[in-house]
Amino acid sequence: MKRNVVGFLLAVALLLSPIGAATSFAYTNVKGNSVPSPVKSIVIPKGATAKCKDGTYSFSQTRQGTCSKHKGVAIWYK
Repeated sequence: MKRNVVGFLLAVALLLSPIGAATSFAYTNVKGNSVPSPVKSIVIPKGATAKCKDGTYSFSQTRQGTCSKHKGVAIWYK
């Protein structure tokens, strides 16, 4: 029984965490700041500034180029 509960909780945690969070890639933006790369998630990740048309969430600090490799911006959050 314990094994089933642990498995279930692990599955829920994986579903709620952004895909790619374990590897946390980043890029340097035009201002020279390190910014997390876009991620797929079933919930809006903390710090996301936009949702791209391909379903990924962006953490861009400027609007220029946001979601440019992800089919453009679908929704702005900030």
